[in-house]
Amino acid sequence: MKIIQATFGTFHHFELAHELLRRGHLERIYSTFPWKRLQREGIPREKVETFPWIHTAQILLGKYKLSSPGIHSHLAYTNGVSFDRWLAERVPECDALIALSGSALVAAKKVQSRGGIVFCDRGSTHRRHQERVMREEHERWKVEYRLQEAREMAREELIYQQSDAITVPSRVAARTFAENGVDAAKVHVIPYGVRLERFKKIADPPEDSFQVLYVGGLSLRKGIPYLLQAFAGLRHPKKRLTVIGSPSKEITRLLPTLPTENVEFLGALPQGELAQYMSRSHVMMLPSLEEGLALVQGQAMACGCPILATTATGSEDLFTDGVEGFIVEPRDMAALTERLQRMADDPDLRQRMSEAALLRVQHLGGWRTYGDRWEQLLLRLTKKQ
Repeated sequence: MKIIQATFGTFHHFELAHELLRRGHLERIYSTFPWKRLQREGIPREKVETFPWIHTAQILLGKYKLSSPGIHSHLAYTNGVSFDRWLAERVPECDALIALSGSALVAAKKVQSRGGIVFCDRGSTHRRHQERVMREEHERWKVEYRLQEAREMAREELIYQQSDAITVPSRVAARTFAENGVDAAKVHVIPYGVRLERFKKIADPPEDSFQVLYVGGLSLRKGIPYLLQAFAGLRHPKKRLTVIGSPSKEITRLLPTLPTENVEFLGALPQGELAQYMSRSHVMMLPSLEEGLALVQGQAMACGCPILATTATGSEDLFTDGVEGFIVEPRDMAALTERLQRMADDPDLRQRMSEAALLRVQHLGGWRTYGDRWEQLLLRLTKKQ
């Protein structure tokens, strides 16, 4: 098979590129990052083409705080449309194009006109579902929200329609497509691989306190207010919440109104340091409202740390509720607080969950498994099998 990939930046697409290259299927991967940044991904130069101009400008304007939500949105849309047209001009004949959501509409039609098939690879929920959840959440916390432009939504949904298949990393993401009128047979779930080489249990949590951990971006989308409120409701004489990750502007503004007693904010840390915190924590909480699949869950499990997560994290594709941790619905503060209290009160439960997590993580698929699943789907849909 000859497979083409298209992505904004890198995301998980360069992991997939390695797997397709290993199997002899990768014809080329196109990205909006410059080659200087992409060199570290380890794909041969002759397999990579770049369209970095607009995306690079967008990143630099944001880095130096010279942008605004409106400018950022305009550049993102312009980058997607321009990259798509640029891709359509040079995409070679292929059996399939795997394009990150938003990156290929004109190019998709070009590939299909030559007999190839097109995959829209969506790393999160349906765009309409994502928009509704985030609009509701901003209204709930009285934080200004910039509605998505109609042209953005329209183009995204045209891409869903144009594609021969849509891939997502979790069942919860797949369900949102069905809920928004997309034929369930068109949507395929391929969970991301979990790279666990750096994550092992290297210590034990303290016996004289209760340590809670959060790792990820600090945003309304990730449910940070619910994290802090549930922790505040926990009854324990020596409790501590460690929060690792960079705060968004909205959370920075909202933080003074939220409970932060016994909470330590460490900011972003290198991945190499995370295993220490995961190993020394009694539970990692992930109260997300919307995402595709939070890989930090597998990393914590590899360190023997039980998980308390919402269904929105893709948790059901990684572990079983009540075995390696608990799974609750997004925004269910009562359930979130009750499960946290139960874990704090029951050391034997925590120990069983920790042991189960270490056992379960042995069966989580790595990126090679991800590549195997993609190859099987490609062979079946291109009728090469």
